[in-house]
Amino acid sequence: MKNALIAMLMVAGLMAFTACAKTETTGSGDADGNSATTQAASAGDLVAIPLELPKPRFSGTPKNLPPGTRVKIAKGPVKPREEFKAPEGVKNVAFKKPVIASDMEPVIGTLDLITDGSKEAVEDAYVELGPGVQWVQVDLGAKYTIYAIVTWHEHKDPRVYKDVVIQVADDKDFITNVRTVFSNDHDNSAGLGLGEAWEFFETNEGQLVDCKGVKARYVRAYSNGNTADDLNRYSEIEVYALPAK
Repeated sequence: MKNALIAMLMVAGLMAFTACAKTETTGSGDADGNSATTQAASAGDLVAIPLELPKPRFSGTPKNLPPGTRVKIAKGPVKPREEFKAPEGVKNVAFKKPVIASDMEPVIGTLDLITDGSKEAVEDAYVELGPGVQWVQVDLGAKYTIYAIVTWHEHKDPRVYKDVVIQVADDKDFITNVRTVFSNDHDNSAGLGLGEAWEFFETNEGQLVDCKGVKARYVRAYSNGNTADDLNRYSEIEVYALPAK
């Protein structure tokens, strides 16, 4: 009971938390590897991206966090995440785009749910892949200048997804110009390199990654189970970008 209460307090403290790992190509955010405003635009006015959040809906009792879980508790009152700003005209270019996955026969749902625009915490809004390291991949259809990627796993109950890694590339096989824009895999258990970002509780805010104008066509998101079970759930991926010049 004590551990469950601590987990609930962590959820409350982390609802405003966003993170971005340091990478060679895209750079890093503030001292904790976080950023709420893109640094990619050098000219012109920045405007808030048209991000619409689903309703918060926590239910059930949180599972005890396993040893080694690296979460950060925010100090002070919980505040909503600040609006993310990017150049005018940015929109979600992942909407209705095709999705493939490491497991092409999901346990629950279909892969098109990941870009269908529905991200509420309901049973028919997520895809469930098998245990272990799994990934889902969105083909944007062309190369874009990407300012932010927002992901939702499943936020119906408080859980921490393990080894969350987000990469972008120029080809569907992730061989050419692969860049990691987020990773909290602190022990390289997913085999994609060490990540420095903090782990986080899933909430209705999703996980927003500042991509700082990286150019790519394909987006791939990894996970390796979570603190509630070994399965991998994905509700939605949104990519806020402009056509690459």
